[in-house]
Amino acid sequence: MAKEALDFKTKDVVKKLLTALPERARDVLVKRYGLDKSAKRMTLEAIGEEYGITRERVRQIENFGLGLIKKSESYTAASSAFNELKKLMEGHGGIVHEQEFLETITKDALTQNQIHFLLVLSDSFLKLKEDDEFHHRWTTNNDLAERVHASLRNLCSNFTDNDLVSESELIGQFLSELKEVVKDSKTKEFARRWIAISKTISPNPLGEWGLVKSPNVKMRGIRDFAFLVLRQHGSPMHFSEVAKSISKLFGKKAHPATCHNELIKDKRFVLVGRGLYALTEWGYSRGVVRDVIHAILKTDGPLTREEIVAKVLKERHVKENTIVVNLQNTAYFKRDKAGRYMAV
Repeated sequence: MAKEALDFKTKDVVKKLLTALPERARDVLVKRYGLDKSAKRMTLEAIGEEYGITRERVRQIENFGLGLIKKSESYTAASSAFNELKKLMEGHGGIVHEQEFLETITKDALTQNQIHFLLVLSDSFLKLKEDDEFHHRWTTNNDLAERVHASLRNLCSNFTDNDLVSESELIGQFLSELKEVVKDSKTKEFARRWIAISKTISPNPLGEWGLVKSPNVKMRGIRDFAFLVLRQHGSPMHFSEVAKSISKLFGKKAHPATCHNELIKDKRFVLVGRGLYALTEWGYSRGVVRDVIHAILKTDGPLTREEIVAKVLKERHVKENTIVVNLQNTAYFKRDKAGRYMAV
């Protein structure tokens, strides 16, 4: 991620702003926003315990300090710094994921805290607190923020737990949602950053996007990792190879026997040959060869032996003779006058 250089020193600007405060108010703000060398932000409760006062009293002192700074000459003198941050935020789309925005400027925790403090102080920025749908975010334009929120909600509502898309597909879908509400030549550039605001969708370790609650994104066990392995491979795999791929791609130890036992119990997978597994979503049906033949005949009607063999081989990696032997089971199959096979 490329860093965004600032033309001012955050340390110097913050130091001058704090000089407008009496000692206790300054100390409360330093602790509250992590503006000392420790870069540790303290809660209202923790600060209150140090001073022997209530959290509400700490909040009052904090608000008093912020208000006093805004009335000071140092606040007016910092206008160029505020304007630079505003221009930078607008260059990121006008609504940004808080931590992501700070990290594009610096990796240093203290400098991040100083920038965050400046955002809190200036009326040019509006903080939108984290909720069930979105992460902490900042905006310079609340109307734009609401339109982006609505577009993200619409985008996420189209996903089911099983859906996975590439990042390029996701951005394409998002742009189609945005085109009616955001008219900006840089919309495509901003789309990736705006998507990061959402808590509903997220990428999995392979870079595919889906609902955060989906087992395809938030993997909980061998079965979920195996599903992603097979999906990426695109064709049937032996369970031992699936286990190796889980270890290689995700750094998660997977014993072949455990993998086999897990896959055979999960409806997302189909055993299509000796130790070979495929995904049900590829069109494979579950069951033994006899079940596959029966299902084919129920769907397609009477078929010759050659036609049945060809169709079964598309679903199972077995020898032709195995199919022919199954056809001799008169409890399940019979032949018509033309010699074609039918399901009983």
